[in-house]
Amino acid sequence: MSDPKPEPEKDVLVELQEEFSLMRSSLEEILQLQRKILDKLEGKTAAAASSESSLDDPSGCLSVGILLSLPDHLRKTMIALSKLVEGRADEVATITLRARAIESGYLNQLVRLGYVKKVRKKHQIYFTVEGGG
Repeated sequence: MSDPKPEPEKDVLVELQEEFSLMRSSLEEILQLQRKILDKLEGKTAAAASSESSLDDPSGCLSVGILLSLPDHLRKTMIALSKLVEGRADEVATITLRARAIESGYLNQLVRLGYVKKVRKKHQIYFTVEGGG
């Protein structure tokens, strides 16, 4: 009698099973990495949520959420003011490369929105990021 040869279908099935096994382990590794990334992101999100809701956090950075909620022209003014910490409209205009009158208008809009504080010192008007300094 002849030697029993394995059927070709069984060989193919064994190979497929091994391939699926390899793919499964690779997918499990990918899932573990994704979980680690999500955990890190959730940690950062929780840290951001627990920080103050004011524009100035302890590290001196403006809140990204508030900046993103502002229109581009006001965002540019707010960033320039945060670099100065406290400044006049002409100082902000120097940074933004816009006219002083335009910056004065934008700063007053930010005051009305509650993001900026207006302070008079002698005959000068100074603006500061609300919650800062």
